[in-house]
Amino acid sequence: MKFRILKPFYLNNLLQGCMVIFLILSFTTLASQSSKRDTLLSEIEEIRNSSNFNSKDTLYIHNLIALAYEYRFHNLDSLYTLSQKNLALSKKAEYTNGEISSYHSMGGYYSDKGKIDQAIIYFNKAYKLAEKYENNFLKVRTLNDLAKEYGYKGDYSKSLKWYLEAMEIAEKHNYKNSISIINDNIAHLYLEQKDFQQAMVFLQKSKAIHEEVGNPVFLAETLSNIASTYADMNELDYAMYNINISIATFEKEKILEWLAYCYEIKGKIYLKKNKNTWALYWYKQSELLHQEIEDDRGKIDLLNGMTEAYLNLKKDSIAEEYAFNAFNLSKKIGLRSGIKNSTQNLSKIFKIKKDFEKSLWYHELYQTTYESLSAISNEKALNMLKTRVEYDQQKQLLIVENEKALAKQKIYIYIFIIILFIFAIITFIVHRNQQEQKKLNQELRNKKADLEQKQAYLNELNQTKNKLFSIIGHDLRGPIGAFQGLLKLFKEGEMTKDEFLNFVPKLKVDIDTISFTLNNLLSWGQTQMNGSITRHSITNLDSIVEENIALLSEIAEAKSITLINRIEPNCQVWSDPNQIDIIIRNLLSNALKFTPNNGKIIIGAIQKIKTCEIYVKDNGLGMSEEIIGKLFEKDSNHTTYGTNDEKGTGLGLSLCKEMVEKNNGKIWVHSALGRGSSFYFTIPRIQKQYKESA
Repeated sequence: MKFRILKPFYLNNLLQGCMVIFLILSFTTLASQSSKRDTLLSEIEEIRNSSNFNSKDTLYIHNLIALAYEYRFHNLDSLYTLSQKNLALSKKAEYTNGEISSYHSMGGYYSDKGKIDQAIIYFNKAYKLAEKYENNFLKVRTLNDLAKEYGYKGDYSKSLKWYLEAMEIAEKHNYKNSISIINDNIAHLYLEQKDFQQAMVFLQKSKAIHEEVGNPVFLAETLSNIASTYADMNELDYAMYNINISIATFEKEKILEWLAYCYEIKGKIYLKKNKNTWALYWYKQSELLHQEIEDDRGKIDLLNGMTEAYLNLKKDSIAEEYAFNAFNLSKKIGLRSGIKNSTQNLSKIFKIKKDFEKSLWYHELYQTTYESLSAISNEKALNMLKTRVEYDQQKQLLIVENEKALAKQKIYIYIFIIILFIFAIITFIVHRNQQEQKKLNQELRNKKADLEQKQAYLNELNQTKNKLFSIIGHDLRGPIGAFQGLLKLFKEGEMTKDEFLNFVPKLKVDIDTISFTLNNLLSWGQTQMNGSITRHSITNLDSIVEENIALLSEIAEAKSITLINRIEPNCQVWSDPNQIDIIIRNLLSNALKFTPNNGKIIIGAIQKIKTCEIYVKDNGLGMSEEIIGKLFEKDSNHTTYGTNDEKGTGLGLSLCKEMVEKNNGKIWVHSALGRGSSFYFTIPRIQKQYKESA
């Protein structure tokens, strides 16, 4: 039977959906797996080569973590190297989920290497972080990992204890997939005790959950474990039925490590039917897949099964080779059940070869291992039962204590109600004498509050008026006055037509600036006067971005700046399209203003579960921490000249912040002097409830 693990989601905690990373591989050429790794490597290289690359970028770290998981079961050395790097980057960036995932992948590396104690250390670190930050799903995941490792170690009592704690948290928060996986793994403990009936109880619980949830891959994992259990029970028809369903699913989804396991189980079924040729056929299918994965525990059962099949076919030399491979691999990772089976087979082989000395040596080793496992098995069974009883007793004791505390609390409540009733009578008597006075005081307070509210409103209006007049006086009167002076010179003949025409490009830039400033002033003024109403609807981001790129293309061409749109055509959000248009235009205009000639500006979006994160990145001048601190202040009028002395009102980012928040989003910036700036804002994606309200 194969243990099941909980794997992490990325970029969206989803929470109960758990961002599960399966190693999706092509059945023969592994093209799908290579494609996934190549895509991740390409994205990582693109981020690293960007002009404003920052190793603390969580998207960069996320892609590295995803790449590490792609190497699980395929290249453990690469998994280890990437996990070490990811851990260092996550700590530096204070990226908690990255730290937990890195510890988890390190634990997986040591587990697959058979170094159980090291694996437990790293899974413990992941659990402590999840517990510290009260992430219940990650707590369940790491408890399951810890329990699994203690099961490998043979400490079934502690293993069951961790499984039960994980189960309690999962049931409390209704993590159905987690509950099913824990049920599968608890069943594994009972199978080690040959308690097939109890194991099947847990497996059937897991199956029922998957049939309710409707996840075919998870259901196939459980069905393959059910098939293995039926095979051990010699219920071979039931075993074959379940394994065929699992194989069909894993072949369709191309999940290689589970497919190798299913082929091995099908071989075991045919071996028990004494159909050795068919057994070897399916064992060899599994063996081919094991050439592409690193799953030593699964491979040991395969090698022992092939040994038995070749022995039955009287191919002793081949059987001997597979038995030695199983024996050496079992010693390497310390799997005593594998040593027991392989030494039993080797004893038979050397007895057939009439090498009785070696046969006796392997038989004695088999007998020693068998007796050790049997003794430990009995102790494990008692410990498991003791742990279960202690756990149930602790649970029952907690219930009794809670009931006592509740009864005591009820007494306190009754006393409090009596005191409250007496106090109410006294209060009523006092209230009758002071009622008129309180009415007068209340009226006075109401009038004072009204006056304060009106005063605050008038102060806000006055500040808005002052800011408008300030901007009009400094940023509009200057260009308009220059335009008037130029027209006067031309009209009075002091400037020739050719000279006037030479000023036309400059005039166009000034007029575009005045128009842009007026639009921002009108939009900002409306928001300040409570005249701007946000009307949500389905908004297509790509069309808005394309329109703004076309609108600003002339400015970009004048500075030889490349505008890159990475918004996907189907990227839709729930927002006011006019306000999103103003936000994007201001961010692109700012980026053009502060990007030098021959620069590059990228606008794109990351679609998350509930939100869409839009970013505008440039390789321009960048900003200091002091300037960043003033950018989004409501009353700030901070403005800076661009790379070609472009002038702004300082209103754009303040307006962007107000409109982003009106659309239930957030806005922030990452920047450093000389390394460009990256502006980010989030907008809710289209959800079912939004569609209904629309």
